[in-house]
Amino acid sequence: MGRNFHPIYLWIVVPFVALLWVPFFNRTTPEFFGIPFFYWYQMLWTILGSLCIVPVYLFKKRQRANKNPRE
Repeated sequence: MGRNFHPIYLWIVVPFVALLWVPFFNRTTPEFFGIPFFYWYQMLWTILGSLCIVPVYLFKKRQRANKNPRE
């Protein structure tokens, strides 16, 4: 891997893997408040995908703060 790679970046891969593996969620059961699994799984990953980006954002923010300390 490159010298700029940090394992925290793997958090960005998680939503892609979860949503690109279509055979896993290509079904209608279980339903959640009458919404088929296919739809609520994708809606859930809208929120989870945002949460997966937060650690990467905080890591980069700390990295920038350490690189350019404000005095």
